[in-house]
Amino acid sequence: MSWDCGLKYLFSLPPALQQGGVCALRAQDELSRLEMVQRLAKDGCRFLQNQNYRLPDRSAGAQGEGAVRVCLKERGQDVLVLQRVSSERTSPQTAGGVKEEDSDKRYVVVSGTPHKILEHLLSDLRLDEHQGATDGKEAEMLLDDFLLTYLVFMSTHDLCQALLGHYCTKRCRGKEEGKEALYRKRKVLHLVCQWSSLYKDFLREEEHVKLFMKTLYRYVLEDVYEFPTLEKDLKEFQKLLRRRHTVDDYSPHHKNKALFQQLSLKENCVQLRGAPSESREVLCRVYVSPDSYLSVRTRPTLVAQELLSIIAHKMEKPEEDMVLVSQSYNGEKLVLQPHDSIYSESPAAPSRLIACRKDLTEILPPLTECTELGQRPVRLLGINTWDVAVALTNCDWILFNSIHEQELIYYTFNRQASSGHTVALELLLQRCNEVQQWVMSEILLCSSLAKRVQLLKKFIKIAAHCKAQRNLNSSFAIIMGLNTAAVSRLNQTWEKVPGKFKKLFSELELLTDPSLNHKAYRDAFRKMKPPKIPFMPLLLKDITFIHEGNKTFHDNLVNFEKLHMIADTVRLIRHCQTDQTGKQPSLDSPDVRASVHYLHIIDNQQTLFELSHRLEPRA
Repeated sequence: MSWDCGLKYLFSLPPALQQGGVCALRAQDELSRLEMVQRLAKDGCRFLQNQNYRLPDRSAGAQGEGAVRVCLKERGQDVLVLQRVSSERTSPQTAGGVKEEDSDKRYVVVSGTPHKILEHLLSDLRLDEHQGATDGKEAEMLLDDFLLTYLVFMSTHDLCQALLGHYCTKRCRGKEEGKEALYRKRKVLHLVCQWSSLYKDFLREEEHVKLFMKTLYRYVLEDVYEFPTLEKDLKEFQKLLRRRHTVDDYSPHHKNKALFQQLSLKENCVQLRGAPSESREVLCRVYVSPDSYLSVRTRPTLVAQELLSIIAHKMEKPEEDMVLVSQSYNGEKLVLQPHDSIYSESPAAPSRLIACRKDLTEILPPLTECTELGQRPVRLLGINTWDVAVALTNCDWILFNSIHEQELIYYTFNRQASSGHTVALELLLQRCNEVQQWVMSEILLCSSLAKRVQLLKKFIKIAAHCKAQRNLNSSFAIIMGLNTAAVSRLNQTWEKVPGKFKKLFSELELLTDPSLNHKAYRDAFRKMKPPKIPFMPLLLKDITFIHEGNKTFHDNLVNFEKLHMIADTVRLIRHCQTDQTGKQPSLDSPDVRASVHYLHIIDNQQTLFELSHRLEPRA
């Protein structure tokens, strides 16, 4: 094993120590330090002068004066590539008590094998009193990058086994100083706590994670007698496992048994971040005509009779004359009984819900043939625009706040696409599309010119209010709905919109300007304080651009620079979900909430254009 430091020197470890710790040569001037030479000599290292050594080709991209890439080889193969970066230190001492006035350099991972990246992460991690402000922040950033993206290059099972290996290293190496062994064990426990805190219910169904937690806990119980300092870490680990009793309540012979009894209960080892299943909500589509549907935001426990009542009230039809039908894509229809459940998490054949008359015909004919549209009341005109914006924002916030950062990783890399790991993200994207289609549908279903003008003014104000409430997801959706060809071509309607509303709309349109990589949007969003809701399609576009523009593996090594860029982008979710103001969300009235929870949407582009040309025929 050798370190290629680009400093004209190589050193190698004797075979007996090749499975031991890694020694880092940080800079050329460190070779002259007596303690460094003494330490390497004590460990049995041999220094070899290499007059013709040059850096590997991959270091050619390193920019800036003093940029050095260090390559670790095993059996002639690269296993870890690090790059030296400057780091302003604020801590007066390192973990070993050595002053740092000349050690203002540290190494970040460029690429490596999964296990070597994890090994470097643990060696770079600082705990408690050993953690300087800047040093600790950088190490925690590396830890966060790894935990956010490890599923790209290794399975959860592999990570569990690797962590157990690092925790129990002394069993393999035979000897190790007690202080170093304790410090390494605490680092592993710290990583596990961070991992569980970050992933929460993403790990709740992983059986090997449950087994890993039990095994690790048993090891900690055994080690706490040899290392009493682990008691503090043990208590934190107990909180993680949500134990009902402390270990002190049991004798040493019953501790492991008690743990297994309690973990066998149907309790999650990690705290759920989202709402309980009985209080969360889902989006349900019910078709009321061949080319339109109602989007109903409701709870998963809803039964057919309750949903039918909502549809009847929204469409102003007698409930007793209606039935709900589940229609498969091969045309088969099944009439739902009043107490049949609407929502199911189990995989089933795709089908759509249809609200029908009892003779199994749709409530409405195709909207281009519907004679009822002229008499259709425009209820939105009677609702305050700020209240509508509040309801939209509250709806979006519940969906956005339930999104895990890992959902963006799953969505981008398309890993386990059918496992339900991206449900919240997909719901928010669906909601964004539906708000855009709702804006178009409301305007194109309005046959009165005067009311259409009022609707345009209404939506412009709602978009502005959503922006003021830091909800750019709905604000963008409304603006894009007004900018679609079927709506923007209504010249007679737009001509009657007052100038101040046109000016406001033009200002809002600037946010959607894609020039200079959406600079206007990014500048405006950066100035907003959290909590705030970004325009999710653009955030996903940024992550996809990083993913497709950079290889995930380079020379069979994980390209960790790419994963750092992705993790850095994904962390925007965490920043946006932070409530720095401490204010409670604004409350909306039931009537207003119903107006934005039950949206009548036309999902047929041809129908939209036919309605548009019926309102204002082409000259």
